[in-house]
Amino acid sequence: MKYIKDYKDGDRVFDIYLCKHKISAVTKNGKPYESLILQDKTGTIDAKIWDPNNAGIADFDTLDYIEVYGDITCFQGALQVNVKRIRKCQEGEFSPADYLPVSKFDIEEMFKELSGYINRIENKYLKQLLQEFFIKDEEFIKTFKKSSAAKTVHHGFVGGLLQHTLSVVKLCEYYCTAYPLLNKDLLISAAICHDIGKIREISLFPQNDYTDEGQFLGHIVIGTEMVAEKINKIEGFPVLLASELKHCILAHHGEYEFGSPKKPAIMEAVALNFADNTDAKLQTFTEILENSTETGWMGFNRLFESNLRGTRLE
Repeated sequence: MKYIKDYKDGDRVFDIYLCKHKISAVTKNGKPYESLILQDKTGTIDAKIWDPNNAGIADFDTLDYIEVYGDITCFQGALQVNVKRIRKCQEGEFSPADYLPVSKFDIEEMFKELSGYINRIENKYLKQLLQEFFIKDEEFIKTFKKSSAAKTVHHGFVGGLLQHTLSVVKLCEYYCTAYPLLNKDLLISAAICHDIGKIREISLFPQNDYTDEGQFLGHIVIGTEMVAEKINKIEGFPVLLASELKHCILAHHGEYEFGSPKKPAIMEAVALNFADNTDAKLQTFTEILENSTETGWMGFNRLFESNLRGTRLE
């Protein structure tokens, strides 16, 4: 198949794509049309059906896999597909792996590495808590492996939550070697748990969109509730340790304006905030560079509030 990232103005489209979004609309002249977003693992592209009553346009819905025939045009600086024909495809005609963005790292290997950190936790209460999630809860494990870490911005792909979590854990491990006053078991446990709420905040692919619970509560509150629920089932779990762990999760965005219900009050919460922010920012920059064809200055980026440059000095 030809991937979306490889299309250019004037190309002909004749391939199968996931219809991520579909909406009916009306032009300024009152003529009905349909606006689509087509997706494969390399990205998305807008598509327009200007003649929905065309006999060549078969019935289909959002999240269907459809065979699209049309032309690539450029509108206001962005590519889009002028659709001529559509056919709904049946299971077996396509491989879902071609349509969902997936981590470039092996998911099972990452999970194995994360499990190794859990096995090395010495505090029996924290270790039991992590095992309740990552060893015993098969449904949680299945969902965690498939989840993204964001709808967009960074790690917005299958396995993204696992990849981000492992990166944050590794950064926290370094902090523990550089700053011995850190409680390693607490910090590593907090790093492993800090984003678990995202499995309920964001739906799995192909939707990868905010759930009602995610919209109302957000992953920080959801994750804290999930941890509290497991802790309540562990006999003798120290009250102060539980509060410290939950505080790290509640404070891991660092500032109120970034969505943290609390600001860091202990050293481990500060370390977790910096590790989370470091991985998020550097992964965001990585994805910007990987998706850009610019060879020099790329223009102002609102996330970094700076004009970014994409070339390297040799």
